[in-house]
Amino acid sequence: MVASDIVHVVDDDVDVRKSLGFLLATADFAVRLYESATAFLATEPKELEGCIVTDVRMPGIDGIEFLRQLKTRGLGVPVIVMTGHADVALAVQAMKEGAADFIEKPFDDQVLIDAIRSALDNRSQPIATHPQSTEIRKNLATLSERERQVLDGLVSGLPNKTIAYDLGISPRTVEIHRANVMSKMGAGSLSHLVRMALIAEPKH
Repeated sequence: MVASDIVHVVDDDVDVRKSLGFLLATADFAVRLYESATAFLATEPKELEGCIVTDVRMPGIDGIEFLRQLKTRGLGVPVIVMTGHADVALAVQAMKEGAADFIEKPFDDQVLIDAIRSALDNRSQPIATHPQSTEIRKNLATLSERERQVLDGLVSGLPNKTIAYDLGISPRTVEIHRANVMSKMGAGSLSHLVRMALIAEPKH
């Protein structure tokens, strides 16, 4: 265990904090728990190791504002944002503000552990020079115009129904296009897909 493997859990729900703390401790991470982004920032960390797991919806400073404040203070650690199912737009915004990943609740324990390990392994990798960016752009080029429109909708954080309405197609057709996009892009999850789109076009 090295100091850089500390996971800072920031969540206003005491039960979530405790269960995440227990889960991560059993997975051999050092864990620190905070009841709010305000409490975390009040510790005045000058140097920060490890990564942060935070909820996107919190009273006071929410997950998006928390990301901005971390950036302002020059604390460049990976941040994994937990979101509710209806919060895709917020999750996408979090990715644009620099979050390393987002995970939709409820999630499987292993999904979070894998996301944390991946974030810790890739923390020194700036997004602009991402090693996969060339491959991602190549995969993007294989999308049909309609698939690209669906991807743009997803990256904007729109739900399937809204994308369907905007494009004048059925939600079921959007689902089919979305599945094709995931397959062509080699994305294992929506967050993975959004991350790839943002890597390919960081100024999106």
